[in-house]
Amino acid sequence: MRHVLIAALLVAPTLTIAETPEEKAVETRQGYFSLLGANMGVFAGMAKGQIDYDAEAAQKAADNVVLLSSYNTGHLFMEGTSSLDLDNTRALPDIWDDMAGVEAKFDNLNKAALAMQAVAGNGKAEMAGALGTLGGACKSCHDDYRAD
Repeated sequence: MRHVLIAALLVAPTLTIAETPEEKAVETRQGYFSLLGANMGVFAGMAKGQIDYDAEAAQKAADNVVLLSSYNTGHLFMEGTSSLDLDNTRALPDIWDDMAGVEAKFDNLNKAALAMQAVAGNGKAEMAGALGTLGGACKSCHDDYRAD
């Protein structure tokens, strides 16, 4: 009996509801954007004075945003993963009608991230100055392709 209970406890964690490829794509996409948001939060907190400016932390966040904005996100935008297809996403269907526009916005994000990377560790004023362009790149995509 004890062996049956042990076996059941070992197998139980693997018995989960199967996730569809579309649901997995949305989950992965949301994780990607959460990473971007966490790093953007470092800049915003410093710029607003909610946290002390820290050159090393700002530079690490900038390096992370450059890395993330260089990532090939194509597989994160699988057909059938818009807000019309699934309840757990705010991705508007316009994304799939305008992939060239989405790619252009990611290119702008990368350019703004590179500009931030160049100044993030140089001081609060320089970092805050670059934040407007970087935040604008994020907002541009949100405005066109994300439901509120």
